[in-house]
Amino acid sequence: MRNNEEADGFDGEASNTSMISGASSPYQPTTEPVHAGHGLGGIRCDTGFLKSNCGLLKIAEVVLALIAFICIETIMLCSPCGGVYFFEFVSCSAFVVTGVLLLIFSLNLHTKVPHINWMLTDLVNTGVSTFFFILASIVLAALNHKGESEIAAVVFGFLVSTVYAFNTYLIVKKWRMGDGRSGAVQTSEYTRARTASRGEIEARAEIQ
Repeated sequence: MRNNEEADGFDGEASNTSMISGASSPYQPTTEPVHAGHGLGGIRCDTGFLKSNCGLLKIAEVVLALIAFICIETIMLCSPCGGVYFFEFVSCSAFVVTGVLLLIFSLNLHTKVPHINWMLTDLVNTGVSTFFFILASIVLAALNHKGESEIAAVVFGFLVSTVYAFNTYLIVKKWRMGDGRSGAVQTSEYTRARTASRGEIEARAEIQ
């Protein structure tokens, strides 16, 4: 009798784990259960995210930021060098930060820290990257515009700025639709449900 009750309790707990799915996707909640044992140490590659608009934009941002950084690094001589150094810092920072977020989202590592609002985090990154890439491209175009590498860097700078701006627009659009708070709400619901489920199991064990 005890085995049946415990099995029912664990089944209920397992069904509640599907509520954590609100945090498993950075933007779009899903009803699919989370399988902790899938992949290496519970880490799994989310191919669905990589194929989504958000994933494709993230990949494009990382690639374009890297190309812009490579272009600016090929400049041997500069006069003045302020615009070159500023563009170098912006492109490198955007590449690293966006690359880390892409890795976190694609491997579902953000589910390990569900208390962070990942949509807001991504919104800040895309918004700041858009602003500084536009600014760095304008400064570089105004001060350094003679060499081919400088011209290429400016072109890719404005191109990646466009991608970041479009990504920012999509995130803001989803935020206004109410998805911005859904992850936090579902995470709190999951926490309450899991705590209640564990309490029931412990109470039944004490009674037995």
